[in-house]
Amino acid sequence: MIPTVLIQGARAKVPTTTIRILLLAVVSAFTLSFTNCESTGGPAVGPAGVDPNEVAATVNGNEIKMEEVERILKQQARGEESKLSPLELAAARLQVLDGLIRQEVLFQKAQAEETVPSDEEVNSELNRRKTESGVSQEQWGKQLTDSGTSEEELKLSLKKEMAINKLIEKITGKIEPPKDSEIEAFYNGNKEAFKARRGAQFAAIVIDPNKVFEGDTTTNEVEAQQRAKELGDRLLGRRADFATIAREFSEDPQTRARGGDWRYFTEQEMAQTFGQNFANYVMNEAQNGDIIPQAIPLEGKILILKVQQKKEKDEDQTLETPGVREQITKALIDSRKQLLSESYAAVAMSEAKIENFLARKVIENPNELSGARPAAAQNQPANTNAAPANANTENTNADSNAAANAGESNSNAAANSSEGESKSN
Repeated sequence: MIPTVLIQGARAKVPTTTIRILLLAVVSAFTLSFTNCESTGGPAVGPAGVDPNEVAATVNGNEIKMEEVERILKQQARGEESKLSPLELAAARLQVLDGLIRQEVLFQKAQAEETVPSDEEVNSELNRRKTESGVSQEQWGKQLTDSGTSEEELKLSLKKEMAINKLIEKITGKIEPPKDSEIEAFYNGNKEAFKARRGAQFAAIVIDPNKVFEGDTTTNEVEAQQRAKELGDRLLGRRADFATIAREFSEDPQTRARGGDWRYFTEQEMAQTFGQNFANYVMNEAQNGDIIPQAIPLEGKILILKVQQKKEKDEDQTLETPGVREQITKALIDSRKQLLSESYAAVAMSEAKIENFLARKVIENPNELSGARPAAAQNQPANTNAAPANANTENTNADSNAAANAGESNSNAAANSSEGESKSN
């Protein structure tokens, strides 16, 4: 039997690697400079005094309307708009507009370099992301409605993102692999990043009480508990193959597709995520191939876990360890791509004819931004308790991470490769 009481204090923890920190630190400015990009959207009336049809900025003559800025602010405010002062609102609008300007500059470059994808490519990518998201069609539609975005607007945003990604790939294609001396220097300066830590690789069958993935068959806590017990009994009784059961019943698209294969946890990560008792059991009692005899609650889901492969002690990896040299090569190339992308974007911005009317308006009317009261209350008498009206804030990167995807995803891939190689060896 697999009851789901079990490990107390379980919480998710994203693993980190030293190599990722080292490489991303060098080029973090590029990532930060593009996280404000956002898709265009439908009209959204902003706080008093904001005309959604007003032109916020132009890039080589192409207009960016205030409705785009306001929609993003509204989308990101999440009920906190009443707490913002006029000064905070102005700062938030300028930050979002800066991202939209950068996006437009790079998209125009992509058009000039003929890296804009076809409609068929965009539709294919959108369908791929829908599938990988694991959400049902109903939830997909609800997310679009909640964000105030139509599927056509989402496709336009995705087209811009893909165009800019292709542009970045094109301009960074000239980067050559690092020399052996560079690879060796990096390894010698960061040997701790290549230590394979004591821990274990797990496979998982995920039971989700909420119906999110199209393959979900459990829709509430009772059904999930019953399914976990049923599958656990079959696996512990050696009446079923774990990978086969995972492909049929795991209510998570990734583990379902991989026959349950999940991830590696160091002993420390196990203790932090599932508790010290769990880590002690796995490292000191469990054997390779064992099913954990209790289901594990994690982030509202129920996990049935299998110990695939344990690493009993820390192991130093050298440049001769399979995969290490390749991992460093990829990481160095990716970091250089990010730096080149950052430089390219800076030059593109300097060459574009940009008119930021919103910023100019702030300069011309600085005294209208004073006051610590929420924006909706700025026109009310000082002694009023009237509830604040709508005002919106914060920058966004919802649909079109544009150049950030082209740079940061590469470094993430290198980091994940780094982690995976360390774990598998």
